[in-house]
Amino acid sequence: AQTVNSDSLQSVKLPAGLSSQILLQRPDIMEAEHALMAANANIGAARAAFFPSINLTSGISTASSDLSSLFNASSGMWNFIPKIEIPIFNAGRNQANLDIAEIRQQQSVVNYEQKIQNAFKEVADALALRQSLNDQISAQQRYLASLQITLQRARALYQHGAVSYLEVLDAERSLFATRQTLLDLNYARQVNEISLYTALGGGWQQ
Repeated sequence: AQTVNSDSLQSVKLPAGLSSQILLQRPDIMEAEHALMAANANIGAARAAFFPSINLTSGISTASSDLSSLFNASSGMWNFIPKIEIPIFNAGRNQANLDIAEIRQQQSVVNYEQKIQNAFKEVADALALRQSLNDQISAQQRYLASLQITLQRARALYQHGAVSYLEVLDAERSLFATRQTLLDLNYARQVNEISLYTALGGGWQQ
């Protein structure tokens, strides 16, 4: 009979306390920062104002509370409030003293903030789906184990003439369907791993 080799389909392990600094290697954020530099912006000041410096993960493969708190629980809207502690634009006293509302009139800043929000959202969504898939896979693996016992009992009872062969067929069909569900879930998890890898800018240091 076909079996699911769960050992070969294990989820890739993420380190606990994975820093959000890893997102700075994303091509879209790098491109947005180059646009800011072209507009005479201080990148360090822009990051301090708009880029949340948090841990993305709190435990292995799970999203941190800091990451979750960046988004409104009901609407999913961005919750992070930027603060300007160092002037973002270096050219001229007037630009150096701009507040958040005025700075957001700069297209390069708008683009930078949008790219940051999108990056954190993609990571949060990928981690949430990852946890959901892992939970579903664990539940299906437990169910599969119980069905294997059910099938063994049905075969034993059939050999002793206690049940018809239909009982054996029903148990085999349930087992096959659950194995197929596990294969589908493991495929979905592999796709999710790729999405998470991409969202994190191409991987992380182990």
